[in-house]
Amino acid sequence: MARAAGITIDWNDFSELSDAVPLLARIYPNGSADVNHFHAAGGMGFLIRELLQAGLMHEDVHTIAGRGLRAYTREPWLSPEGLAWRDAPAQSGDTSVLRPASNPFSADGGLKLLRGNLGRSVIKVSAVKSEHRVVEAPARVFDSQSEVLEAFKTGELARDVIVVVRFQGPRANGMPELHQLTPALSSLQSKGFKVALVTDGRMSGASGAVPAAIHVTPECLSGGPLGKVRDGDILRLDSVAGTLDAHVSCAVWDPRPNAEADLSGNEHGVGRDLFKLFRANAAEAELGGGVCLP
Repeated sequence: MARAAGITIDWNDFSELSDAVPLLARIYPNGSADVNHFHAAGGMGFLIRELLQAGLMHEDVHTIAGRGLRAYTREPWLSPEGLAWRDAPAQSGDTSVLRPASNPFSADGGLKLLRGNLGRSVIKVSAVKSEHRVVEAPARVFDSQSEVLEAFKTGELARDVIVVVRFQGPRANGMPELHQLTPALSSLQSKGFKVALVTDGRMSGASGAVPAAIHVTPECLSGGPLGKVRDGDILRLDSVAGTLDAHVSCAVWDPRPNAEADLSGNEHGVGRDLFKLFRANAAEAELGGGVCLP
């Protein structure tokens, strides 16, 4: 449980919500369809009506359209008389993209909370095949995604591996997008290797085919245990059991110091000077990475 700006956040609630709400849409990156396909299949009107009828959304809310969410089960269209509203389609136009609550793609939403001696993180498994949801392999540690890509190009990662990218949290460098890693790691997985990513950074495409434990908290710059991981350590990411651990003996792990990184490259250029103060006072990822104020 965490607290920010007077708001209490319990990560268990997010995990339990995902367990209760089924997966009704497959849109990139957890599917090949884009938002245009989604809209053509029934769009938000269809989706919201399905969730309401299944008792999976609260109706007692106020929105810009008035009280309740029923208004959002209708869609605008250009009638002969001009702009009008009509009910969203009763049936999905493409069940490979959008499905009713009675026939979901999966019984849960695919968002999991992981805990262990590496900290806390989230993982999206909606596009991860069952055989890839548990990965145990040696770690290979990097301090930037460019280092990962260089190792990939030289063939260093052509093996079972859990790639650790550290010092990517809100305080370290503002938590940039790590999307460049997805093609490389997916390529390794397609060759039959056991592959996973563990990072205190973020990936907006984290619902891809490769298991990615992201937003690891506490971040490395705050003394998070991910900073203790060394090349060759055996890590286990288990999105079924909800665990994220380094299988290193306590005699070795406990006295091991956290790594230090040269973050001088994050200090200057393209606005980094301006945001130095914000980074220094940023909260952990599980608090949204916002600035902590007195």
